[in-house]
Parts: sequence; C-alpha cells; structure tokens
Amino acid sequence: MNLHVISPGPLTTVQDAGRTGYAARGFRTCGAADGYAMRTANLLAGNPQAAGAAVNVHAKQALVRLLEMTLQGGKYQFDGDTVFALAGADMPAALDGRPVPAYTPLLARAGQVLAIGAARSGLRGYLAVFGGVDTPPVLGSRSTDLKCRMGGLDGRALKAGDVLPIGAAPAMVEQRWQQICAKGANRPLGTARTPARPWRFLGGRKLPLFRAVPGPQTDAFTAVGQAAFVHGVYALTADCDRMACKLQGPQIETVDGSDIVSDGIVAGSVQVSANGQPIVMLADHQTTGGYAKIATVISADLSAMAQLRPGEKLAFQYVTAAQAVAGARAQAAVLDKIRERMK
Repeated sequence: MNLHVISPGPLTTVQDAGRTGYAARGFRTCGAADGYAMRTANLLAGNPQAAGAAVNVHAKQALVRLLEMTLQGGKYQFDGDTVFALAGADMPAALDGRPVPAYTPLLARAGQVLAIGAARSGLRGYLAVFGGVDTPPVLGSRSTDLKCRMGGLDGRALKAGDVLPIGAAPAMVEQRWQQICAKGANRPLGTARTPARPWRFLGGRKLPLFRAVPGPQTDAFTAVGQAAFVHGVYALTADCDRMACKLQGPQIETVDGSDIVSDGIVAGSVQVSANGQPIVMLADHQTTGGYAKIATVISADLSAMAQLRPGEKLAFQYVTAAQAVAGARAQAAVLDKIRERMK
C-alpha cells in the first residue's frame, strides 16, 4: 500500500524516534519534535511497540515512522486499505469530505482522500499509519535531517506527487482493524490526549511552566541571572524551528560571558547566547555548542515546548534529577496504558 501526497503542508517530513548512536560522528538525532504525540498516534494506528516495549531499537524504529506536519496538514490519498490516526496539534481533518476526529483509530479504504487543515492550536500534527511509512533507513532511522539532506524521502520535505510506501500487507490491515473494533478501542482517546504538566499563574495569566534540571554550566551565571531565568516570563521569537526555540525576556546575567569551549548538546539544553537570552534545543539540535547551558528542560515537557508558536509566553522552574525521572515515568505510564488498550 502507498500513501500519495496530493498537497503537503508548508513543512511535512517523515520522522521517527530519531537517529541515535551517531552524535560522536557529528550526526544529529532529529526525529519527531513532539515525541509524546508521535508515540500516541502510532499506538492508536496499531503499532504497539511505539510506547517503548522491550524490543531492540531498530524494531521500534520500524514501527514509529510517520508524518510530522507543521501549521497545516495537507491532502493525502490511500491506494489501499489502512488503519491510521492523528495526534498533536489541533488540525481539523476529513476523510472523503467527512470530518474525522484526532486521537482515534480510523480506517481508510482504498482510494479515499484525507484532508488535514490548518492548526487551530499547537504547531505540529502527526499522521501515523499501521505498519509505518516504509522509506529506506539511513544509519538506522527514517527521520528526515533537512540540513544534512538524509533520511525520510530524499532528505527533504514532502512535495505534491510524492508516493510513500506503507509497511503493512492488506490482510494484516483488515485483521488489525477487526481486533481494534472487537476490543472497542476505536473510540476517541479522551483525557490522555496531551501529557499532564504544570502551569504558572501570574495575575490573570496562565503560562505553561517548563521544568528544568540546573546545569551543566550553572556556575557561569550569577545568582541574579539564575533568578531571572526561573522568575521571568519569556516569549518565543519568530526565529524558531525544529532545531531550537529562541526566547525573548529578562536578560540572564553571566559571571564572565556565556562563551565556553564547545561541548555536548541534548534535546532540552537551554543555552544562553551572548545577548543573555535563552535558547531551548529541540529535535534537530546540533551535537555540540559553545554557549553556556543554564539548564536542561526535562524530557516529559519537551513535547509541549515543540507545540508552542512564536509569540506564546512561558516560564521555567528548577526541579531535581529525581523529579525529572518521576516526570518521565509518569508519561511512560500513560503511554503504557494506551498501548494496553490497543494491544
């Protein structure tokens, strides 16, 4: 079965859980910016290993490959029967003109067209299909690296006329759909649509609060600078992409500048540039960087960061490593419950 791209959104790419194990050679991880939505969509589409079941990394990658759509989804035609699901940003969708819900297992018949509109909230939407998008792997991953032009489909964003192979036989699709219906799992997901996370209330404002572990270069910042980071309100600038969210707000004071000898970067690293403004690294982050890092946003909150739009405001809060682990375990437990529902 193939998925035909009639018209893509402004930036639609093939992604999976990322290209791991090659940072020492200079290759970025990439992968879905919103990992929670990626896994949720895959689980609902009938790919159970997407929640992190005990299988090897390449078996996981074989099932979590999907489309990441930015701002607007696009239009796609299925040339065979398939089970699919949508997650992430609130993008209205219709199958042959009939509205279909997100966060729900859905069945498409051969020839049907799925149209996905502009996001009403959030930034990135995800389309997962049973069996996954079967483009060739590069260094063990199908994730698209736009800067290196590798992975996905020829290392680029999708365009009209592209054809994407889907890795599931027709008989498997019908069997999987019957299993989903027999369990009553073809209902909207409900409360687990987005991961639970804290908020900060300032007067009448409700701001998303991002938890972060201090360091690794916390000592490069003065006490005043660190206080500004956790008590200030920051807004996303227009200069944000899959690599990083650049923020604007209270200046973060350093002891003696923010330049350091370049060292490792991970998703969630909060660099502080020479102008005292924080930059939060996302999926396409570089492997090393030369700005001091005041904190690392915990993995459980990165999905919410990936859904913010330029102009939206946020705040930070320091947490301990133990609290970060607890947040990751809580999110994994929710995904495990979804996986059990779809088993």
